[in-house]
Amino acid sequence: MLFMQPLPTPCSADLIPNATGLKPFNAAYQAAKTTCAVYVGIERRGQLWTVKADALTAAPQHAVDDTTHDAIRAATLRLARSGEIRPGSGLGPVHYTLNGVKSEDRARELAAALHAALYGDVEPLTRAVSAS
Repeated sequence: MLFMQPLPTPCSADLIPNATGLKPFNAAYQAAKTTCAVYVGIERRGQLWTVKADALTAAPQHAVDDTTHDAIRAATLRLARSGEIRPGSGLGPVHYTLNGVKSEDRARELAAALHAALYGDVEPLTRAVSAS
């Protein structure tokens, strides 16, 4: 079994796990559960990438407040309207999926920004989306 270290908060893009495939996903998800942290990872889907985050792995007292969820929703809608992610990407309230990201680097950047937002700092997400 693969073991993954918990992600720091804030998390730099290079630390976001590539969770493509069952074993890497299970290892990253289990590491988040074990440390009561928000899960975040990227997965390759053909030529495109998917960003996934899940707050259910976090401690029971961890909550995504309405302001944070609204900021994530607005950012996701802006990314979809610009064509950077596919429309219909999943939006919480505890699971977030951004489908159709064109590069691994951009997927990592968005994942790190989403991770920060899920811990209450929406500024990295605002900056990441403004760059699109």
